[in-house]
Amino acid sequence: MARDNHTQFRNRLLSAFAQDDLDEFFSDLHPESFPIRQTLYSEGGLIEHVYFVEEGLASVVKSMENGSTIEVGMIGIEGMVGMPALLGAEISAHQVFIQIPATLLRMDAARCKLAFDQSAAVRTIVHRFTVSFLNQSAQTAACNRLHSVEQRCARWLLMSSDRVQSDMIPMTHEFLSVMLGVRRAGVSEIAEELQRSGIIQYHRGQLRIVDREALEATACECYQLDRARFERLSLRP
Repeated sequence: MARDNHTQFRNRLLSAFAQDDLDEFFSDLHPESFPIRQTLYSEGGLIEHVYFVEEGLASVVKSMENGSTIEVGMIGIEGMVGMPALLGAEISAHQVFIQIPATLLRMDAARCKLAFDQSAAVRTIVHRFTVSFLNQSAQTAACNRLHSVEQRCARWLLMSSDRVQSDMIPMTHEFLSVMLGVRRAGVSEIAEELQRSGIIQYHRGQLRIVDREALEATACECYQLDRARFERLSLRP
């Protein structure tokens, strides 16, 4: 099908929607810029809007009673934030905040659910993302339990790089320790070793992947599975 007149988006879901569906349901998208650590949903908070990621990265985080946190999923240009609202959820079970400064297209959650309910084509595309995100979360749970912090750190950096499509990642050791659910000292040791090995460079909150091949060799097999999922979602139907 020709797509010459298709509205252009970086977001893979919006790019996959038919122009007729975009015209009927998605005419009220509002672009907004969000800084790092900006909260989109609080755990137990209402899901009033959904967000399609045009650039940057959002992190889905689970908190424990003792205050410890760990990332259970990340969402970039391949998806949307607030997908549970389309399945009938009104309350967020997790905290979701901006991991890397982002441009998001905001939409009323009820309006987006209407598109999901009324368009089989929209439903099919959102289901595809939903399955991919659930698989990512399951892989992350297994990775957190079975693989070393060094492997997980390398995987996280590569996954983030894929989604922002850049080897430059705004990052602090403290923030990375929250994402991985480990002590900051452990993350600092790993980052220093990666830098000594010439795999990354880190300066004043900016991390750059220098040797991607070596970083992939450091990561566990979970990264290759994630990359395959990400690339499949990057393809237009």
